[in-house]
Amino acid sequence: MASRLFSLLAVLVFQGFSAQAADSQPLLAIEGKVLRSFEFNGAPPAPWRAAKGLWKAAEGAMSGEELAADKHGAVLRLPDQLQDFVIEYEVMLDGARSTTLSINALKDHMARIVIMPKAVAIQRDDNDHEGPDKAVVFARFAADLKPGTWHRVRLEMVGDKMLGKVDDLVAWGSSELFTKPKAAPGFTVSGQRALIRNFRLCEATLNPNWEAVAATLPKPGAKVIAAPAAAAKGKGRGKAKGKASAPKKAAASS
Repeated sequence: MASRLFSLLAVLVFQGFSAQAADSQPLLAIEGKVLRSFEFNGAPPAPWRAAKGLWKAAEGAMSGEELAADKHGAVLRLPDQLQDFVIEYEVMLDGARSTTLSINALKDHMARIVIMPKAVAIQRDDNDHEGPDKAVVFARFAADLKPGTWHRVRLEMVGDKMLGKVDDLVAWGSSELFTKPKAAPGFTVSGQRALIRNFRLCEATLNPNWEAVAATLPKPGAKVIAAPAAAAKGKGRGKAKGKASAPKKAAASS
């Protein structure tokens, strides 16, 4: 009996190590030097800058929530310029309609991961706000993100490509815009509230096996459900009221 229990325990431990190893396999990027690391177990530390909303310590993490007086989603940004990088952190929805990890170009928006209770989107942003450019959604997945549950978020940007990952939901896309300098990585929150912790930013290079990895992932535009109604509420997400266009052929190139 003891031998059988030991064997079962060994199998479970092996499966755990195997799952952890599989989860750590490179996707788009190979991580390099760590540039920033924040536990976020309190109010936003320097050099983070809160442009809108209320950001404070909450339950061993940092919370962000929209203020009605702002008439705009909560915004917190890091005043850094980047090129090729990986960002990883954890988020919990606790009443928020949505929260995003967004990256700006030197002028206007560039890319973001949008996290809502019922959907997750990975997209290239509208880069001229009121001009002819439109956002391009590489994927929008159905999700069921319940309050009180932590979720791991990862954004990789290398060259003309981006890859977003929320738990097991993964999508990628490409755009010439992504080759431009990147700036002000940060968070937005629409509604009340979202909690954030364990932020890490590091340099990155292209995974030499990227083509093989890409073949296992949905093609850009292949997984796009209709946007939930909550996505249209609040501001601070580019052309939030408009519908993002389907990916152009150039955006889907490897």
